[in-house]
Parts: sequence; structure tokens; C-alpha cells
Amino acid sequence: MTTYTALELFIDGRFLSGQGRVTEPVFDPATGRPIADLPHASAADLDAALDAAARAFPAWSATTASERAKVLRRAADLIRARIETIATVMTLEQGKPVAESRGEIAYAADVIEWYAEEGRRTYGRVVPSRVPGVAMTVTHEPVGPVAAFTPWNFPALTPCRKIGGALAAGCTLVLKAAEEVPGTAVEIARAFADAGLPAGVLNLVFGKPAEVSAHLIASPAIRKVSFTGSTAIGKHLMALCAHDLKRTTMELGGHGPVVVFDDVDVEATAELAATAKYRNAGQVCISPTRFFVQEAAYDRFVARFTDVAKGLKLGAGLKAGVQMGPLANPRRIQAMEAIVQDVRDRGGKVETGGARRGNAGWFYAPTVVTGIGDDALVMTEEPFGPVAPIVPFADFDEVVRRANSLPYGLAAYAFSTSARRIADIGAALKAGMVGLNTLAVSNPETPFGGVRDSGHGQEGGVEGLQAYLDVKFTASA
Repeated sequence: MTTYTALELFIDGRFLSGQGRVTEPVFDPATGRPIADLPHASAADLDAALDAAARAFPAWSATTASERAKVLRRAADLIRARIETIATVMTLEQGKPVAESRGEIAYAADVIEWYAEEGRRTYGRVVPSRVPGVAMTVTHEPVGPVAAFTPWNFPALTPCRKIGGALAAGCTLVLKAAEEVPGTAVEIARAFADAGLPAGVLNLVFGKPAEVSAHLIASPAIRKVSFTGSTAIGKHLMALCAHDLKRTTMELGGHGPVVVFDDVDVEATAELAATAKYRNAGQVCISPTRFFVQEAAYDRFVARFTDVAKGLKLGAGLKAGVQMGPLANPRRIQAMEAIVQDVRDRGGKVETGGARRGNAGWFYAPTVVTGIGDDALVMTEEPFGPVAPIVPFADFDEVVRRANSLPYGLAAYAFSTSARRIADIGAALKAGMVGLNTLAVSNPETPFGGVRDSGHGQEGGVEGLQAYLDVKFTASA
């Protein structure tokens, strides 16, 4: 039997077991069976984490950027050295194929390493004075202790984006990772502890999300909140933050349009789009989710996309050759069933898939749907699963209007061989990240974030570091 990890809280430099604490089961989505019990932080535990972050902040923020960078680089190296162990843990609790888990963990280590280096470049500037004898400078200071909340779809990358940015800037952090996938976060905390991170700089807690978020955000110690998750919950947390004017970074829902013009290599583009769509079983916030294909290329695109979906090997993520694992929890199965039923009710066509697979675990077949309008459920609400709607369009103005019709604006994509057309569609799409002839829009050194109902603020890039810094202007005569 494959070994999972011991689940613990991490507060003030100590790992705390579930003894005497409320616990909840963690499930393997490939079997639907429990694999461990996760301890919940009590109110006293949360207060201890807040106190630890507050006490550690003065010393950590005063630590030189170079010394902070050394700790972060050591943590990144340890994560890389433990990649097989952490990848197994991630696949057991989240379901994605182990090859995807390895890739995510390697990327997460790169994020930490990049922030380690970028933290050494928190440059200010000297502003020429209008008055002789007056020196004017702009500097940057860490905002203070941070509360961060991460979802279940990327158990390593999303926490490491927040940990890396906060710690490199000189902030301390209380992280509430997702209860469905706690083992990966625990392993990351162990790497930081083993790298010599001072006690209290990073704290990891779990519990009922609404209770934990309300408790942490209400604390005067917390000066910044970073959240990745749904738009509805993001708006709720922003309302909690408003009382004390806490700074926020909100990476919220999306519904990424993909515009495919008829001058492309249709089959190659369809293969690329389908492969990206079913990564992590479609449970990706920047997943391509609404496929608009120009009429002349539509039938060929649907046919090739459907063939790729049919050919994917579905199974438990630890098995060799598996290309798509189960959905992460039963809620996603229910959501897929509702989406596909809505397609059928509207007279749409299920080209492939459209049903659960097997009698154990939370598997849902890669699905392609056609023959629907823009008012269908799958076209208006983020599916966050392996259902791909493909619809035709006639001309440029029409597809821009339809692609921009939703309130989301996280990621958008377009494919064309015309330089003029690709420049025009890139300018017209309303999103925080736009991929033109590529679906790769996430890198450690580039900003990651959306606009409108997809949130505000960025993670990654210089913007991700600035999100944890206050700006101070000083005039000295």
C-alpha cells in the first residue's frame, strides 16, 4: 500500500498532531475511501498561530533580503529533493496523474526560488526634488502578517505562490490550505522547517473554512489577505477585510474563452486545446473552457477534439500511463451531471462522454458538447471539470462580443496565423492573461491574476512581490 503522510498543524515552529482536536477524514478520490484524519485547529490554535506570526514579524522583516533568500532557496531545494514523496501524496489526495503532480511540485519550487531572488531586488528610488536641499525617496516595506487561503486543485503551486511572495517580501504568514488536500501543504511546511525558517514565520492551519477565515481576518494582527477560490467566497472575504481596511489579493473564478480562426492548422490546434482542457480533469482556474471556432473550421475541430477526448486513458493517478484522474470530490461529479443534463434539456449533443466512469471513486468521462447557445449552463458558469463546449462563430466582431459577454476576466486565448488578426484579438479580449497561439500563460516571473469578477491583484512576477509591500515616501530637509 502506498504511504500517505502524517497530517499535522504547523504553528510557531512546531508540528501538532490531532490528539484532542476535532478531525475530519481525507479521501482518495480514485477510490472514495478515507486515507487519513486531518486535525482541525481550535480557536486557541488559531490564536497561537496569529500570535506567532505577529511575534516573528519584526525579526523576519528586519532580516536582510539576502538571508531570507537563502532560507527560501534551501526550502526549494528540499522540495525538489522530495518530489517523488510529495507527488505521491498529492496524487493520493487530489487525484491528478502522478506525472502532473511531479510537474506541479517542480514548478512550485521554481516559484519559491524566483521569489527568493526577486526579494533581493525590492528597489526604491530617489525622486529629484523641486526644492533645493530636500531629499525625496521612495522605499518599500513589508505590509505585515498575512492570512492566506488556498483551494484544492493545485495543492503545491497555489500555497507556494503565497508563501514565496509573502516571505520574500519580509512578511509572516498564516496559511489555511484546503482540507481535501492537506498532505501536500504539510510536506511543504516540513521543507521550510527543515530549511531553517525561524519559528512563527510560516504557520499552517486547517478547519471549517468559514470559521477559520472569520477568525483570522478579524484579528488586528493580520494586515493582508490573499485568497484563491470562487468569486462568491472572494467577495465575502473582501467584505470581512473592509472593516479594518486590510489589503487583499483575490484570484477568483474564470471561464476562459478560446477563439479559433479558420486559418489555423485545425487538427493540431484541436489536439493542443483538448490536451490543455483535460489537464487536471479540467479543474484549473485558467482552463480553456468555452471554445469558439470559426464556421469553416468548426466540423474538423470538433471531430479531432472529440477523438482526443475519447482516446484519453482515465484511471487512478498512480497507475502507469493514466492521462486523466478522477475529480477531486463528489461535488464536482454533481456539477458535471447538472451541466450535461442542461445540455440535453436544451437539445444539445453530447459528442463523447457525459457520464460517470466505474463504480468506485469520482471518475467522469472526458466530455464534449455541441449544439448549444451561449445561455447554456456550461457557457455561463465555470464548469471546473472535464466538459468542453464547442460552438461556431461567423466573424471577428461577433466572437469578441460573445467571448467578452461574461463578467469573468481571468484568462483568454486565441489562435490565428494572421499577425494582424492575432494582434487585434489580443487587444480585444478582456482578461488579466491572454495567450495568443499558446495556452501557456503561467510562469514564476510573470503576473498571474484577473480582472472584473475574476478578482484583482497578481501572484508571480514583480507584481506578486509588490502585493506584500507598502510604499513609503520620505522627504528630508
